[in-house]
Amino acid sequence: MGELVERGVRRFAAVPLMLVSAGHAKGDIPAALAREKERHPGISYTYGRPLGPHPSLLNVLERRLDDALGGGPRTPQDRADVTVLLVGRGSTDPDANAEVHKAARLLWEGRGYAGVETAFVSLAAPDVPSGLDRCVKLGARRIVVLPYFLFTGILPDRVRQQTEGWAAAHPEVEVRSADVIGPEPELLDLVMERYREAVQGDLRMNCDSCVYRIALPGFEDKVGLPQQPHFHPDDDGHHHHGPHGHGHHGHAPSHAH
Repeated sequence: MGELVERGVRRFAAVPLMLVSAGHAKGDIPAALAREKERHPGISYTYGRPLGPHPSLLNVLERRLDDALGGGPRTPQDRADVTVLLVGRGSTDPDANAEVHKAARLLWEGRGYAGVETAFVSLAAPDVPSGLDRCVKLGARRIVVLPYFLFTGILPDRVRQQTEGWAAAHPEVEVRSADVIGPEPELLDLVMERYREAVQGDLRMNCDSCVYRIALPGFEDKVGLPQQPHFHPDDDGHHHHGPHGHGHHGHAPSHAH
C-alpha cells in the first residue's frame, strides 16, 4: 500500500483471496489495513468479503470431481455411488469450519452424490483419515477426496499424501484424489464481483447461494419466485405473524440487505 500511496492512490478496495472467513480474513487483514491508514492519513479503504461457497466455485469443484472420476460431465445418476470427502484447511474458529460444512451441503444438493462429508487437514477434526473412516462407516465404497483450496501448496499436498496412505491400507475401497480449484475463469470473475461489491459499498448479507437468486441444481424453478409468509408445521412453537422479513421479490443480482 505504501508504494501505491507514493503513486498517488488514495482509495483502496481490499478483497481477501480466501474461501472462508477465518483469522486472517477477520483479524489480520483488517488490522493491516487499519495500520496503513494510520501511517498514511488521507487514504480510505473498503474491505470485501471472502470468496466463500459461491455457485461458480461449486461448479469448478464439480468439474474437479468429474475429472477425478474419469473426465467429462457426469449426470446425477452416474454419481449415485460416489461419496465425496471435502477437505478444508481447518481453523480454531468454529465459524470458519462451519463454512466448509456449508460448502459440502451446497455441493451435495441436486448433484446426485451419495454423500458429501467434511474433514480438515489442520487445526480441526476430523482429519483426513478419520473422515475417510467415517465415509466407509456410512457405507461408501467409492470415495473422491476433494481439497477445498484455491491453489496447490503444502497443505493440499498433505491431503493427497494422507489420502494415498489411507487408500493403501484399505484396498477394498476405491479412493481417488481431485485437484484444487486453481486459476479458473470463474475465480477471476468472482474476485471482480467481490471487488465491485467493496467499491460500491454493496456488502450484502451472503445471498450467493440463495435458491431464489441463483439456479442451483435441482432448484432452478425457484429463481425469482416471490416470497410469501410461511410457517413450519412440524415446529409447534414456531409462528410467523405478518410478512417474512427476508424478501426476494424479483431477486435481481443487485439484491441488497
